Amino acid sequence: MNRLCAAALASALLASLHAPASAATREPYGIGLEGFAYPYPVSLLPLTNDGEQVRMAYMDVAPVQPNGRTVVLLHGRNFPSSYWAPVIRTLSDAGYRVVVPDQIGFGKSSKPQGELHFDTLARNTMALLDHLQIAKADIVAHSLGGMLGVRIARAYPDRVDHLVLTAPIGLEDYRLYVPPTPTEKILENEDKLTADGYRKQLETNYALKLPADQVTPFIDARFNIKGSAEYPRWLRAFVSSAQMIYREPVAHEIPLIARPTLFIMGADDHNAPGKANAPEALRPKMGHNADLAQALAAKMPNARAEVIPGTGHLVFLEAPAKYNELVLGFLAAH
Repeated sequence: MNRLCAAALASALLASLHAPASAATREPYGIGLEGFAYPYPVSLLPLTNDGEQVRMAYMDVAPVQPNGRTVVLLHGRNFPSSYWAPVIRTLSDAGYRVVVPDQIGFGKSSKPQGELHFDTLARNTMALLDHLQIAKADIVAHSLGGMLGVRIARAYPDRVDHLVLTAPIGLEDYRLYVPPTPTEKILENEDKLTADGYRKQLETNYALKLPADQVTPFIDARFNIKGSAEYPRWLRAFVSSAQMIYREPVAHEIPLIARPTLFIMGADDHNAPGKANAPEALRPKMGHNADLAQALAAKMPNARAEVIPGTGHLVFLEAPAKYNELVLGFLAAH
């Protein structure tokens, strides 16, 4: 009987470990993702943004056999920088020092009271490189990080060796399709979103091909924060990032980038922020990201676009072998 009870208890425990956390049972994280593990040690850099004291979290991963070069990884809006873990490992194994910041407003970095701006995030990233005494780096960016990568390459071309834009957003000016949305309306909509609704949103908007258990950490990273007393401040920073994407387009600057640039696109990625708020007649014109990348690359002096079939927005997690081959080949060839 004791053995039967023990077996039943073990079975129940296993089931509970693999069951999705409900809103009632979620262990709250802090708005700096306290309680959420990162794959490498995290350091904090004090900064001042618009008179506000903030701290920028980052991982700085040294290779065993250095090749003398550094890669900076720039994360997307809906993801903590920890999702770069497999890419960090690949680059580190190839000899690169890998610096992985959480931008201010995201992940384990401070959530500011003020508005977010790409120029400020670009300056913060340069301040981090200065702090680490890195004169020049390769930039590998994803999603919203791609917009930031464009700003950095345009504002600080002498600090950038190569630019890899991984399923970037901002390849079109969303203001041409989507009417302006009041911040309070976005706050209301984001606050009403449930964990299940968020999972469906990611699966739909990003054409995710990942198993459900690989998506769960992204759900946890967002919804466990709702248990924090500072959740309203996190939410305002998160919504500020949506307004930043809309108000500060970079599409018009991309053809002006002179640094060697590689677009790596998922063929099925039709993500277009704000598309649901566009007039119905305009929605089909948005989010043709692979086509947009190829058209932009053709206008640039030193760029090309690679499209990986059968992949969505998280292309580096969905097709890691092909992604690694493209990135390592591109960085080594120049």
